[in-house]
This record gives sequence, structure tokens and C-alpha cells, in this order.
Amino acid sequence: MTDTPTPPQDENHLIATRREKLAAQRAAGQAFPNTFRRDTLSDHLHGAYGEQSAEQLEQVEARFRLAGRLMAKRVMGKASFGQLQDSAGRIQIFCQRDTLGEETYRMFKTADVGDILGVSGRVFKTKTGELSLWVETLQPLVKNLRPLPEKWAGLTDTEVRYRQRYVDLIVNPEVRAVFEKRGQTVRFIRNFLDAIGFVEVETPMLQPIAGGATARPFVSRHNALDRDVYLRIAPELYLKRLVVGGFEKVYEINRNFRNEGLSTRHNPEFTMLEFYQAYADYRDAMDLVETLVRDCAVTVNGSAQLRYDGRDYDLDQPFRRWSMRDAVAHFNPGFSGFDDRAALAAQVRAVGGDVKEGYGAGKLLTELFEKTVEAKLMDPTFITEYPTEVSPLARRNDDNPEVTDRFEFFLGGREVANGFSELNDPDDQAARFKAQVAAKDAGDDEAMVYDADYIRALEYGLPPTAGVGIGIDRLVMFLTDAPSIRDVLLFPAMRPES
Repeated sequence: MTDTPTPPQDENHLIATRREKLAAQRAAGQAFPNTFRRDTLSDHLHGAYGEQSAEQLEQVEARFRLAGRLMAKRVMGKASFGQLQDSAGRIQIFCQRDTLGEETYRMFKTADVGDILGVSGRVFKTKTGELSLWVETLQPLVKNLRPLPEKWAGLTDTEVRYRQRYVDLIVNPEVRAVFEKRGQTVRFIRNFLDAIGFVEVETPMLQPIAGGATARPFVSRHNALDRDVYLRIAPELYLKRLVVGGFEKVYEINRNFRNEGLSTRHNPEFTMLEFYQAYADYRDAMDLVETLVRDCAVTVNGSAQLRYDGRDYDLDQPFRRWSMRDAVAHFNPGFSGFDDRAALAAQVRAVGGDVKEGYGAGKLLTELFEKTVEAKLMDPTFITEYPTEVSPLARRNDDNPEVTDRFEFFLGGREVANGFSELNDPDDQAARFKAQVAAKDAGDDEAMVYDADYIRALEYGLPPTAGVGIGIDRLVMFLTDAPSIRDVLLFPAMRPES
């Protein structure tokens, strides 16, 4: 059942007509009532009665009260059909003049697609076998003033869908399913971590220092304190302060804010999980991430075998673990100048990467990895041994101080998680902060600043600790086969409307 298509040029006329109907409802004292109470949802009726025959339904004496949005209507003189949509789905309704009476039946006939109605009645099967509600009472609840698009999903301007998510959710049931899976994902993560002894906490979103990651922050002003403050780019340094204080297993699911560009993988505000475990290292963290991701897929999608962007993935297989240097060597055959800054710089330039005067060999290796490797890591892969130069908070490797005990987890060509054995040597951390300050002074606007209070916390003693950050948005993209981060954010950042 479909409604008559609405030509876009007629929208202003249709809005004016609907406002006239609303004015009549106001005059009759029937506008926006809040007296109707439903007692069931559409999926309950389908589940309880959908398989019963017409003869069996004739024996059902119960009456049901539903409320929802009228999504389609077919008027046929003395009897009409409609499709009512609630949060659980849709059900067909049947309205008859002899049952409702002339005035109430007229209200249904003049109702517009998009109006919200309250109805009550009994279940029955039509001649075509469709479960329906024979309406015995009907009450208009909300007048829809703007016509719904007939085929919203077919619009070529996807930005309109993101900008007017409320309409997208009304007419695209599969969109709501994505965000239901997002909720299931977050709920699974909480249950998973709670079950193994982690404690959930909250840390400040307004911070005096933008720390915990290398990123450009959003700056605001605290009038009472007469100082600049920064929207959180990561909760890391606060969570590790809590480990110093005795929270040996701690996590936070948090909103972070980074003043960066927009893309299919980036939004200036995003959701992260960060967790920290004392007396563990980055290898323990990788094991935990592998189990969490696999079990999350099974819980949310019912299987560890998924399809994303036209490709099949098997999360039951062990996740690959590969050093950054080996991965770069694999995708840059013939290149061997890993310890030669000039050779690295030349190779980075050759692949279109960025080379700045202050970049050391570690930063250049990371640039080469990001340009030639990252997007090719389709199957679940841990990349390890990140250069110390680009890992200011990670513990140096005991055998090679030029790299750290750090990993990033990639899936579908995207980074999903970052973790490492935490740097707990206060003197080493102070020196790394100073190097970051020098980088910032040299023009790196994403470099960290010196956090004296965090150094003081480390001087009280941070146990050997492993920490992980997982991008919830990117994980949900994979679980829901969403091509863009905007598809898994209810209200993504948008440029101003023209």
C-alpha cells in the first residue's frame, strides 16, 4: 500500500492545506491531545496472531489499543485501509464507516499520511491473509504539517537524510535498525567489561590541558576561572591517574572532540571506549581486544562471519599480528632504507606523503605506513612496534628503545583500536612531553603539551599497565555494513545549510 507521490513543487500548497486542517482541529478542541494510552505494539500482534487463521482470529475477543504514524492510506468509499507504524514495525488498519460512525470515519478519510493516530479494535485477517486491526475507535493525536517523501531512501542528496535524521528514521526502517545495533554494541561492551571486573567511571570533558592524544583541540573559555579550557580529545591521562589511585581495572565510554576535517571515517565528535588494566601488557590487551570484537559480532549479528562493503570476513580466524616495519616492507617491495632518514623521506615523497623538517625516521616510517599499508589491511590485523617518536605515552620496548610496546587494530582497511603498555617512568614521560612541546613550537599543531600534574601522578607510581582505545563508531560501521561514519551517527556534523 502506498500513498500518492507528492511532487516537490506542491509542498507549500500541501503544508497550507494541512494547516487549515489543524486550525479546524484547534477550533474543535481536538488539537494535540494527550489522553490516549496504548496497550500493545505492532510486533506483539504479529507475533501472537500472525500465524493464526481467519477462523481462529474470529474467536479472539480481546481488544487492542495502538498508536503510531499513518504511513499509507487507501480510501474506498465506506471502508478504507491504512498502514500504522510504531516503534516496533507496521500493521494494517481497517476503518469502516458503519463501525466508526460518520464523523470519526470522516476524520480518517481526511487524515494525511504522516499524521499520528490512536486506534483500538480487534484483530482479523483480510481476504489476502494479511493480519489487520479492525478499528472500532479512532483519535487523531498529532497533525503532520510537512508531507513525507514517498521514497526517502531514493533521494540523491544523502546530506538531506543526515541533516533531517528525524525524517530518515520515519521512512527508512533499516536506518533505525542500524542505531538499535549501535545500542546493542555499547551494551555488550559494558556487560563484557563488567563481567571481568572492570569499573566504569566518568572523567572531565572540559579540561585545562588538551592531553591524552595527538590532535588539534576545540578551545572554549571558562568565565568564572578566567581561563581557556579544551574539549576532551581523550580521557587517557585521567583514567591512568585513577589506576595510580588504585582502580586496577577501569573503563569509560566517552565522547571525544577533535578539531579535524570531515570524511567517511572522521567526525569532529565521536565515541570511544578506553580501558586500562594494571599488571598487564600490550599483548594481554591484544588478546582482550580480539575476544571483545569477535564476541561483539556474534552477540550483535549472530555470527562471527560478516559481510562488509561487498567483502566477506571471518572473525573466527586468529587475528594477524604484524610489526609496522614488516608490513611496510611487504607493501613497499625493494625498499630497505628503514634506518636512513633521507631514504625514508624520499620514499614518503614518492608515495605522496608529507615530509617536514622536524620529522625523524620514526615519524617518516609512520607516514609511509599510513600512505601505503593502512587501507590494505582488510582482515583483522594488529600492527605492532610503533616508533617511539609517534607514541609519546607508550612504554619503550626493552630490546629496541626506538619502538614501543604498542599496537593498532585494523579491520576493513580502517584503524579501529589503539593500545599499548603504558609508559610509567615519570622521567621518561617528562622527556617525551618536552619533545612534544618542541614539536608544537616547530609547527605541529597536533602535538601534546606538558602536563605537570600527570607527571606528579606518575611520581606516586603507576603500576605496569596496559591501555586500549576502541572507536565505537568505526566498530559499528563494520557491524552494520555502513560505508560512512555519518551512517552510524544520529546527528553527524554538517556544513551550514545554504
